[in-house]
Amino acid sequence: MTESYQAPTLEEFTRALDVVHRVTRRTPLESSRFLAEILGAPRVYLKCENLQRTGAYKLRGAYNRLTQLSDEEKARGVVAASAGNHAQGVAFAARELGIKATIFMPLGVALPKLQATKNYGADVQLVGASFDETNRAAQDFVRETGAVFIPPFDDAGVIEGQGTVALEMLDIAPEIETLVVPIGGGGLIAGVAAAAKQWAAANGREIRVVGVQAENAAPFTASLEAGEPVTIKTKSTIADGIAVARPGDRNFQVVQEFVDEVVTVSDDDIARAIVMLLERAKLVVEPAGAAGVAAMLAGKIDAHGAPAATILSGGNIDPLLLQRVIGHGLAASARYMKLRILLPDVPGQLVRTASIVADQNANVVEVIHTRHATELPVSEVELELHVETRGHEHGEAVAQALRDAGYEVRVGEKY
Repeated sequence: MTESYQAPTLEEFTRALDVVHRVTRRTPLESSRFLAEILGAPRVYLKCENLQRTGAYKLRGAYNRLTQLSDEEKARGVVAASAGNHAQGVAFAARELGIKATIFMPLGVALPKLQATKNYGADVQLVGASFDETNRAAQDFVRETGAVFIPPFDDAGVIEGQGTVALEMLDIAPEIETLVVPIGGGGLIAGVAAAAKQWAAANGREIRVVGVQAENAAPFTASLEAGEPVTIKTKSTIADGIAVARPGDRNFQVVQEFVDEVVTVSDDDIARAIVMLLERAKLVVEPAGAAGVAAMLAGKIDAHGAPAATILSGGNIDPLLLQRVIGHGLAASARYMKLRILLPDVPGQLVRTASIVADQNANVVEVIHTRHATELPVSEVELELHVETRGHEHGEAVAQALRDAGYEVRVGEKY
């Protein structure tokens, strides 16, 4: 670990707020009755950083850090390595300050993120099949050119900028008692937790801060157990914005001091949260940005009887991924189910099963009729129905109605 790091003071966060407001939006703080009912809380607030300029909170830390550069450093230009939100934040901030920005992105970066970064005026270099290769290329560029590297989270100026989110929230809703924050490398939660806790102490209040990581990329839980930052082997997750293998050194120290608890959520939890935010709040949120809501829906947050809030940290989701996530989220919520039904190979059976499903007020969205599978008896066929339902209970009622009619029914895996 690096040498001991002292979190920014409340005064430093307040100064950073004045700085970032030169370019950022004061994003809305919406309330959600649906989540309030689930948590048993009087109010649950959603800080809509998905509506921030560049589509994420990252602009705050990037702009605050770039304003701290000397004239000589600005003349050398800045460099970042990122697959998404940090790239856009640095590119936008550099454009506003008249600084040349070079952004290294991996070869497989989503087209919307690549195009947005270019549109903000950055020189984009596509290097490496993995982020590690991309980051090494960025570091090589720094050594060759003398440009200033802007880290995505392990940096004091970045932490100050990200903490301004908390001050905006508490200015509007000072009654918040539980604050739920997505965690990747720790820049957002380090800033938010330090700012919120110091604000609470100055106002004779207490605020509980809970971090949320994707369970397939959760280095903070392992690091907190070990008492120091450790590197883990991550698995695939839809929440690529918080898929980090090791906490930042500074971020880890701040989390140790100011964060009360860290929980994890599954990809299914996140997909359900994205669908809920689309349907109930009319908000488009990327998987990482929905982690806090996912924890609430999954029962991981204890906020009964007290106002709570979470940060929707970003909204930069590829439309193609959004399409897949919606389908996955609906399946995870049992809004879609797959039924496999054995039928006698005689005329009229398809019509009969469809009629039974219709009588249960369910909607068939796909039909697969198979008679040539080797495991089927010669006299039978298999009918696979993908059915839209209202949830678990309704789905079970549909399956039971088919069984009551004499059919052998298997409820397949979600698709």
